[in-house]
Amino acid sequence: MSESRDVVVIGGAVIGSAVAYYLTANPDFAGSVLVIERDPTYANASTALSSSSIRTQFSNEINVRISQYGFQVIQEFSSMMAAGDHRPDLNFHPGGYLFMASTEDGVKTLREKHRVQQACGADVVLWTPEELARAFPHLRVDDILLASYGRSGEGWFDNMGMMQGFKARARAQGAEYLSDEVVAIGHDGRRAGSVTLKSGRQINAGWIVNASGPRAALTARMAGLDIPVEPRKRTSFVFDCARSPEGSARVNDGRLPLMVDVSGVYCRPEGRYFLTGAPPHNDVAVDPDDFEPRYEEFEDIIWPALAARSEAFEAIKPVNQWAGHYAFNVLDHNLILGPNPQMPNFIFANGFSGHGLQQAPATGRGVSELIIYGGFRTLDLSELGFERVLENRPFLEKVVI
Repeated sequence: MSESRDVVVIGGAVIGSAVAYYLTANPDFAGSVLVIERDPTYANASTALSSSSIRTQFSNEINVRISQYGFQVIQEFSSMMAAGDHRPDLNFHPGGYLFMASTEDGVKTLREKHRVQQACGADVVLWTPEELARAFPHLRVDDILLASYGRSGEGWFDNMGMMQGFKARARAQGAEYLSDEVVAIGHDGRRAGSVTLKSGRQINAGWIVNASGPRAALTARMAGLDIPVEPRKRTSFVFDCARSPEGSARVNDGRLPLMVDVSGVYCRPEGRYFLTGAPPHNDVAVDPDDFEPRYEEFEDIIWPALAARSEAFEAIKPVNQWAGHYAFNVLDHNLILGPNPQMPNFIFANGFSGHGLQQAPATGRGVSELIIYGGFRTLDLSELGFERVLENRPFLEKVVI
């Protein structure tokens, strides 16, 4: 006897769980939802290996709006996901983001971004080098021409707390979770009809959602489709600092922001330590099972940039490191959300390029609206649809870290 579900979600980390949550939370949806996750420990999931931050400082209005909704969910998460006396807390740290520019092109980009952010009501200010130095005295700003700082609505939070919250509520609302792996997708070229699992089970599906992160292209190929998403390795380091500058800021109660240096190196407080990372010099696709950290990046890329930016970062040492994967959209570094028109019941939620965690709430809600209503009802995400891939029409985001 064959099994059937109305919606099968491939991938059960934060994106898949957000989809399951928003579907089952909507009273207009009365169907069944099955989430299939190949690794129930989530040890190598991009969600678990994320730097767990959220920002509104994007260059596209839609990305700003997505993050504003994400921040709203973070603020309301404990009540949204409450179950009895259990009210999960995402432990949000309102540190903000700090971007800096040292060239005229960089200044132009910051100003263009700021106009978009202001139009959306984002709480972002532009600072002169003198204002930057007053706010964060530990920084060397001799080469800086302009800075952009998020005063609210930006920071970092509990990544697994968000995922587990969505998952727990989705299950409480009727979604099923299955530890297995999709190895084939049945289709006739126009419609995806079923998934075959490694265990041998076959499940018929009315809708299939590709939420498989860096493995998105592998999942798509099972349905005879292509998507320009590939795994790109990012190594994160936690370091100790001999003379920590945390607490020295003259804004935000002394808290330091997530600083994005002009070199591309980022750094933010992580408890008594700091978390840092950088785009690799040779940023190429990797095997989806390759999680070996690139240890040399700390000495070759990160430490020189941090030491040049602040005397406080001259004496630091790594205490931990790990490698994760960006689900990197090589077309335009932006989310691909929606179906390929040739197979309208196979929905993509892929290609976040490092922004999946902060964009999960809007993505989950958007996918649920496509399935329930056939179109977006809240935030219009149609610009992020699959059509731009078919037309080779990039929807570019200017600052990807």
